[in-house]
Amino acid sequence: MTILSVLNDKQRGIPQTKKLSKGEILFREGETCRQIGIIKKGTLIITSYLENGSQIIYNTLNKGEMFGNNLLFSSSPFYKGDVLAEENSEVILIGKEDLLFLLSENSDFLKEYLKIQSDAGKNLHFRIRLLSIESARERFFYYMHEHSNTIRISSVSALARQLFLSRETLSRLLSTLTKEKRIIKEGNVIRLL
Repeated sequence: MTILSVLNDKQRGIPQTKKLSKGEILFREGETCRQIGIIKKGTLIITSYLENGSQIIYNTLNKGEMFGNNLLFSSSPFYKGDVLAEENSEVILIGKEDLLFLLSENSDFLKEYLKIQSDAGKNLHFRIRLLSIESARERFFYYMHEHSNTIRISSVSALARQLFLSRETLSRLLSTLTKEKRIIKEGNVIRLL
């Protein structure tokens, strides 16, 4: 976690660590965001439920990723979904006033924070473009090209969430592309041919 590594000894005492059990909700949808979080260990998801009970996963956050940074200073700083531990996890939390202090007192921290904000903007653009592609096949190819034609996946379900596709749709697509010799899947690595 580069952003935390630039803190001096005194500043390292500011962030707080919270341990979460699998399935534990850290923040609820509609709750006011009062701090940023950085994933130290594990995976968190931001999820919401439709009236029919089906779940929508807006984002999957892994080790080193930050959340709350786009809400904290917003005119509408409310979580758009539950922030939920998908597995046992640890999160580093920095409150708004502490964050302002660190940003003003540590130029290296400020640079890292701005880099994360810029990368988040690029990622949002990527996700919007991905969602604008209706064909599952074309969406998959766009995703692969943006990841240098090779990806490492933890599971088909995890990749399906990244592509905003159902697991079944992606499984069928991967089988078809393998038969067409457009991709090769070796363990948890997929490559375009």
